[in-house]
Formats: sequence, structure tokens, C-alpha cells
Amino acid sequence: MRHAGLVAGAAATALVAAGAITYAVAGDDGGGRTPSAESADAGFARDMAVHHQQAVEMSYIVRDRTKDEEVRRLAYDIAQTQANQRGMMLGWLDLWGLPKVSSEPPMTWMDMDGMASAKDGALMPGMATNSEMKKLGELSGKQAEVYYLQLMTDHHKGGVHMAEGCVDRCVVGVEKRLAQGMVDAQQSEILLMADMLKQRGAAPRP
Repeated sequence: MRHAGLVAGAAATALVAAGAITYAVAGDDGGGRTPSAESADAGFARDMAVHHQQAVEMSYIVRDRTKDEEVRRLAYDIAQTQANQRGMMLGWLDLWGLPKVSSEPPMTWMDMDGMASAKDGALMPGMATNSEMKKLGELSGKQAEVYYLQLMTDHHKGGVHMAEGCVDRCVVGVEKRLAQGMVDAQQSEILLMADMLKQRGAAPRP
């Protein structure tokens, strides 16, 4: 029950931040200015939408590969929360009249273009490679649970790094608040997943 409460609490934190979309406008707390295509606001929205999409895919994969209710519940919460947030970020790009794809490399808005090698599909910090995603889909039971928790821990660490970048660099108030909500929720889930891994005789990847 303690784990369920922690998961629910982390998801609730993120969804409270997500609720801000109800009053989000293009210039919220940004001096009435629409962000440019090269801004941190736009870059974060584009990159994190891609980052979130993989987390959603990963979570639905593991739900089909295990019957463990604790892992399935965590995966469902992550999938729902990040799909919601992804929709918000893409919606902001629409509001701002900005493209959802940039000709610039991922992470350019954080002055970190080229940091991720994009090797085997890992475009941004923490993202799983295509090979890792394939492997997850081939495992089952406890092996799938452990691998998912390890991959998602790495994914969250990368996501926290990106969200902290938006907190520091973004101008639109509602987006900065969403980013801070991501940091808080994902750090909580990282601790939870470390505990879940320990229960399964495993640990986060070094």
C-alpha cells in the first residue's frame, strides 16, 4: 500500500501541474510575447514531447509483459501522466504557431546539441535505444519488470535534467510550473523505482 500511495502522490503532483493548461495562454507570465521557434520554451516543448512519447510506449509494453500489479499500476500512471503532458506541450506549440519539428539538433535550446549521439534512436538524455526497446518487448515477468524499472529510471533522470533546464531558461510561466512539477514527480518516482528494484534483487543501472 505504501508504494501505491507514493505512485499516486507522484502522479497527482504532475497532474496538478498539468491542470494549468486550463488557463494557459501563449504569453502567460512572458511579458505578452509569443516564444520564438529558437526559444527554450519551444525547444523544451518539442523535445520533451518526444521524450515523453517513448516513456508512454515503454510503459504500455511492460503492461503487456507482466502480471505484477505494482509495476502495471506504476506504468499506467506514468503513461497517463506523460501522455497528458505531451498533449499540453504540443498544444502550446500550436497556440504559438510554431513547428513541432525543428531543423536544429535536439537539446540545442539547452546549449547541448550533440550531447546525445542519437545512436540507435537515443535522441536525448535518458532515452532508451531502439535495441533496448526491442529487448523490453521480448522479456516477460520479473525480467521485464526489472528491465523496465532500470530503463525508466534512466529515462526519468534525463527528463529531470531537461525539465530543470526549462525551469532555468523558459519564460512562459505555466510552462516553467509544469517543468517544476515534472522534476518533483519524476524524482519521487526514481526513489520509488529504486525501492521496487531492490525488492526484485536488482538495482538501477550504473
